[in-house]
Amino acid sequence: MRHVIVMAGTGAIGLVAVFAVDLLNLFYISRLGQEQIAAAVGFAGTVTFFQTSLAIGMTIGVAAVVSREIGAGEIDDARRVASSSLAIMVAALAIVGIATVAAVSPLLDALGARGRTHDLAAMFLSITSWSLPLLAVGMCCSALLRSVGDARRSMNITLVGALVTAATDPLLIFGLHLDLEGAAISTILSRAAIAWLGWRGATRTHDLLGPFRVGTILRDAHAMLRVAGPSILTNLATPVGGAYVTSRMAQFGPEAIAGQATTDRITPVAFGLVFALSGAIGPIIGQNLGAGRIDRIAAALRDALLFVVVTVCIAWAILFLAQDYIILAFSARGVAVELIRLYCNVIAGSFLFTGALFVANAAFNNLGFPLLSTLFNWGRATLGTIPFVTWGAAYGPRGVLLGLAAGSVVFGIAAVVTAFHAVKWLGLRGAAQPNLQVPVPVASTGNAALAAFASRLRGDGHH
Repeated sequence: MRHVIVMAGTGAIGLVAVFAVDLLNLFYISRLGQEQIAAAVGFAGTVTFFQTSLAIGMTIGVAAVVSREIGAGEIDDARRVASSSLAIMVAALAIVGIATVAAVSPLLDALGARGRTHDLAAMFLSITSWSLPLLAVGMCCSALLRSVGDARRSMNITLVGALVTAATDPLLIFGLHLDLEGAAISTILSRAAIAWLGWRGATRTHDLLGPFRVGTILRDAHAMLRVAGPSILTNLATPVGGAYVTSRMAQFGPEAIAGQATTDRITPVAFGLVFALSGAIGPIIGQNLGAGRIDRIAAALRDALLFVVVTVCIAWAILFLAQDYIILAFSARGVAVELIRLYCNVIAGSFLFTGALFVANAAFNNLGFPLLSTLFNWGRATLGTIPFVTWGAAYGPRGVLLGLAAGSVVFGIAAVVTAFHAVKWLGLRGAAQPNLQVPVPVASTGNAALAAFASRLRGDGHH
């Protein structure tokens, strides 16, 4: 449990800083007292979530490939792959930014944005999307720093981004009276700071970027995307589900979207420890899998779930007690007030099951069942969202949130039960084959090379 707490606690600092940027933007915008502007931030945030989810998925591939080369002692190869990965990320996010600007109006139409809210959201995205290459530089360099174990500098990159937003938002929004345009400019300045600090750490401090070679970029891209592809696919599940929720909530007007935008941005800050847990529990499970300690894997899962219960209950209690202050701080009115109260009183508790899903997915990824993680993530974003939210929408905006929570309950329970069954299966496999030194679910991974390797270890000539 101590290991779980320390790993999750340190990881949460950087995550909360990232999400605090969005929360600060919404807080300052809400002080203008115009639901249409707050709703525009909600619509724009849904599109931005797609963009950042793509970037996060790519950074997972960057860190995995570069750290593997470093671990093998191939420093020159690591520097070459790092440079190629940076170029690929910058190019990919530049294309995404251009595509967003070109298709911003139909995108917002599909989400249900109308009138002035539509125009404001389009303006915000048209400004911020051009800065996606800066975000790519910052996030890629942060991943490179993690690949060499410099967690402190990697964390500081996100912290600086949050501090820049905190400092420039009030100046631009209120001091220069730029309103939502000021928030967009603040976002660009924050991304520029992230890019500069990340670049400095990756080049001056660790010399992680080598000469860029056009001839090897396809090979390097294949190596990175082989890891990043499944991660991107998994990460995109959440914004897909969120887009559907936004489109259904939009039929109830700007106040409903403003209320949803507020709860969406409070969630990752309030439950930052739970979000960080999925990254923290993975190495713990991986270490014990390598040691063949199935009993410790089961114990880690139980401790992680207990950690979820305790942290969610504490955060839920704080939200319950602070709901009046939240409503006041974000200048909520009408339907937005109803949604914030429902969230603080009831919906926040459903994060017990969302957290359980995070833990189960981390277990699947580290036990050799990555497809189960993708399956449950997309299952929750589709079967766990669309029918439940559609049913709930018939009862008004409160029903949308209740439907979303109900889907989380179903998939959270199913994922945890499946995770414990996977651990039990590994234990039975190890007991049946005591000479097997690689406690990996070989047949389920679909990795023929790994299967052959384990077969040779057993000396039985078959898989």
